[in-house]
Amino acid sequence: MTDTFIQHSGHGLLGIYLNDHLAGATGGVQLARRLARAHRDSADGDTLSRLAAEIAKDRAALLGVMAVLSIPVRGYKVFAAVIGEKAARLKLNGYLTGRSPLSSLIELEMLRLGVDGKAAGWRTLRALADRDDRLDAARLDELIARAQSQDDILEELRVRAADQIIGLDQTSDRA
Repeated sequence: MTDTFIQHSGHGLLGIYLNDHLAGATGGVQLARRLARAHRDSADGDTLSRLAAEIAKDRAALLGVMAVLSIPVRGYKVFAAVIGEKAARLKLNGYLTGRSPLSSLIELEMLRLGVDGKAAGWRTLRALADRDDRLDAARLDELIARAQSQDDILEELRVRAADQIIGLDQTSDRA
């Protein structure tokens, strides 16, 4: 399977794979920025702003990898990700004009899933770096470590948000 994956790189399977990750990264940047804006005045605002900036840098790093590998960006996939992220905002959440308290929890969970997917992509490229000297193994190791750090931070934020949102809801149900 590995030989087939490498043989079809460029405009083939690796190109499709990396463009799919680019689409996810595009949606992830938008989601991270929206979450940071929604919490800019909260205790977590600085952390979320830093995460959004890192996630944007990770997207740029992916574009750099694609350029090094001569893989063209498929604009339609990026466009679809932008539209999909905007459509996700239209969920029925019981609030017609504002953010539901659940919005932040769901968005933290979605962002964490995206970071996990990004880390898997970096690990795939890291394995490929052992056979392709165009890829910088040390840089990929840094990106993997950064994704792990982001995952840890998002999990801490998610647990705290779940406790605040669901915990408050449970106590109000008992009243």
